[in-house]
Amino acid sequence: MRIFYWSKKQIAKTLVIMSVILVIAVLGYDILRDDTAVMTLASQPIYQGNTDYKKVGLTINVDWGEEYIPGMLKILKANKAKATFFITGRFATKFPDIVKLIAEEGHEIGNHGYSHPHPDKISKKENQDEILKTAKAIYEASGVETIYFAPPYGEHKPHVVEAAAEIGYKTIMWTVDTVDWDKNKQPQDIYEKVIKNIQNGAIVLMHPTDRTLTALDNIIKDLQQKGYELVTLSKLLP
Repeated sequence: MRIFYWSKKQIAKTLVIMSVILVIAVLGYDILRDDTAVMTLASQPIYQGNTDYKKVGLTINVDWGEEYIPGMLKILKANKAKATFFITGRFATKFPDIVKLIAEEGHEIGNHGYSHPHPDKISKKENQDEILKTAKAIYEASGVETIYFAPPYGEHKPHVVEAAAEIGYKTIMWTVDTVDWDKNKQPQDIYEKVIKNIQNGAIVLMHPTDRTLTALDNIIKDLQQKGYELVTLSKLLP
C-alpha cells in the first residue's frame, strides 16, 4: 500500500479550492432562496395596504354601471379624494371616454379581466389572455398601463394569482367588501359596512351602483373626519 504525503503547499491549495466551492454553494442557495421568496410574495393576493398610516384605498370594480361613474367622479373630486377603478376590457372598449375621464381626474386604473369570467374555472393561459387583452383596451382608451389585477368574483386560486404575477401584475383583493352589488343593500348598509370596519391601509371594494353613489359622499366625508386620507393603491401599498 502506497502512502501519499501532501506538502503544506498542496494542503493550502486544496483548502482554498474547497473554500471557494463552499462560498459558491452558499451564494447559490441564497440567490435561489431570495428568488423563491420574491416569487412567493408576488404570487400572493393583497388584502390590505400599509397599516402604518391612516390611508384608505377605495377600489371600484367596473363592468357595468356606466351611468353612475360620472356622479362618483364628481363626489371624489369635490372631496379631493382619489380611488382606483378596476375596469374590464369590454367596458373599456365600449366606453373609452369614461375610462379616459377617470384617468384625467387623477384616479388609478386597474385590470379586471376582459369578459368578467370565473378566473378559477379557466386556465392560467386563459387568465393571462384576459389580462393582456384588457391592458391593451385600457391603454388604447386612456394611455394608462395597468399593474394591478382584481380578479372577477374575487376568485384567486393559485393558478390565477400566478398567472397575473408571471406577467407582472399584483393581485388585489379587499379588506372591506361593501357587497353593494346586492340590490337588497341600502345606502345606509353600505355606509355602515365601511365605517364600522375601516382601519389603516384598508382596501374597500365598491361597484358603480345607485346605492353606492348615494352613500359615497357621506363615506368619504366621515373617513376624512376620522383622519383618513383616501388614496390610490400605488400610494397605499408598501
